[in-house]
Amino acid sequence: MAERSTAAVDVADDGGDEPLTAKADTATTDGTAQTQDSEGAGPQDAESGRDSSDTVPASPDLHSGHKLAGRYRLEECVTRLDGFSSWRAVDEKLRRAVGVHLLPADHPRARSVLAAARSSALLGDPRFVQVLDAVEEDDLVYVVHEWLPDATELTALLAAGPFEAHDAYQLVSQISQAMAAAHREGLAHLRLTPGAVLRSSTGQYRIRGLAVNAALRGITADQPLRTDTEAIGALLYAALTRRWPYESDAYGLTGLPKDLGLIPPDQVRAGVHRGLSELAMRALANDGATASRQEQPCTTPDELAKAVAAMPRILPPEPAFTAPPEYQRTTYQQGTYGRPSVRPTSAAQPVIAAPPPPLQSRTGRALKWAVSALLIAALGLGSWQLAETVLNRDNDSGEPAPTQTAEDGADDKVPADLKDLRIVDAEEFTPSGSGIQQQDVPNTIDGKSDTAWVTPRYVGYANFGNLANRKQGSGIIVDLGSAQDVAGIDIKMYRSQQKAEVLAADESASQPTSLSDFPHRLTNLETTGSTVRKTLTEPVRTRYILVRIAELPPDGSSGFRGGISEISVLG
Repeated sequence: MAERSTAAVDVADDGGDEPLTAKADTATTDGTAQTQDSEGAGPQDAESGRDSSDTVPASPDLHSGHKLAGRYRLEECVTRLDGFSSWRAVDEKLRRAVGVHLLPADHPRARSVLAAARSSALLGDPRFVQVLDAVEEDDLVYVVHEWLPDATELTALLAAGPFEAHDAYQLVSQISQAMAAAHREGLAHLRLTPGAVLRSSTGQYRIRGLAVNAALRGITADQPLRTDTEAIGALLYAALTRRWPYESDAYGLTGLPKDLGLIPPDQVRAGVHRGLSELAMRALANDGATASRQEQPCTTPDELAKAVAAMPRILPPEPAFTAPPEYQRTTYQQGTYGRPSVRPTSAAQPVIAAPPPPLQSRTGRALKWAVSALLIAALGLGSWQLAETVLNRDNDSGEPAPTQTAEDGADDKVPADLKDLRIVDAEEFTPSGSGIQQQDVPNTIDGKSDTAWVTPRYVGYANFGNLANRKQGSGIIVDLGSAQDVAGIDIKMYRSQQKAEVLAADESASQPTSLSDFPHRLTNLETTGSTVRKTLTEPVRTRYILVRIAELPPDGSSGFRGGISEISVLG
């Protein structure tokens, strides 16, 4: 494998939501303090086209409280480096926190930063931290982007230890799919470091600094697809091992031992998932070489995303339930009422044997058997008379007995005269406009009970973490293609004890998205078992069925998680 350069270059934080912790102040030519990272070089730095000999003007000398465009009030300087500065600010017009990059209009990279920011803003993909504004004004160029206070940097997550296999799988799956979508629109990142990846409280990964971070530093690459793919491989490697896959230490991680080269993650740390280890090596390709002997290298994010999709799905670990303490009888249950069962006796007093409890003598036992036999005979006679009365009443009425319907969670079989209706499509129920696990929605209609749409793990509250954008819960909407007569449903839940309901839209509905678009109730909102089965007394004509989950079952000590395995609509 070709050896990579490990020369350190100046790198600022990625303009995001957490200030950098490893920084050193150096004096600039104008006497102002300039902040510089002490982190090592990453894979992007080695292939960058940045010219370190460029002379750039000093970063704008602004202070907290300064307003841009009369609305963006600067609050805290996060980074001051290489002629630009990054700030946490407040958008006073919309009353929300934002991030701002600032640099002089005569900065040699000002034009490229503006162009990168405007291109990134046009993407509009929610998997990326959005650029909100890009302006040249009063000899300043500034870029305004989202600020996510509830998100955590990957750097901080890795500081707590390596990821479990399911978490690492989610990381590489979501990041590779997002970058594949960006490259299809002609956008590259080129600075995809642990500081550029954020994980929200719902488990969704967001990427910040698309195109902009590289433009701020003057970084270019001859092969942007391979550069971003190797960066994703480095992130996966770090998630599996908590080691940076190069000899230099970087981003709070220890590099690999010198002179060993790039060794697979499962040789660095015991217990690493073999498939994910091989995937990381396929992404960390140099000049077409790969450390995986069985598979070809992945040189684009799209190839990497397809390789992830081809892997067997890695399910989250089952929650560990603590066994209840062994049952112990109290003194009250033993009949001593809190007093010692044996009173201390002195040597002078003889021990008197206690009389046997009531009905323990031979006569008492015979009496108990006689009473039991009489009760059994009385119950048998009463049951026979009750059954005869009911049968006579049904025969006299001349009306057939009503047909029973299978209630939610019952194990009754589906009636033979009902058939599965064809489901054309399925999508996630997102009344707030943001999804949670949209890539897994097809698992609910693939006819396989071992695949599922599973929610992230929410902490503290069963109602999806009590998040504002999850007040109406989540779930799956299935599309029958056209209005059909629905006579029943048969749903396999990912786990029992979920609070859920099944609703139907009007016959004339088109693309329903909100809860009010589903006025017809097929089942009540209640706690379900492992299945939800219902045969309707009257068919409902509809095209769209919503399986809505309002509350999730416990998943460990303080977390909650649920999902849906398979949906069948009967007609």
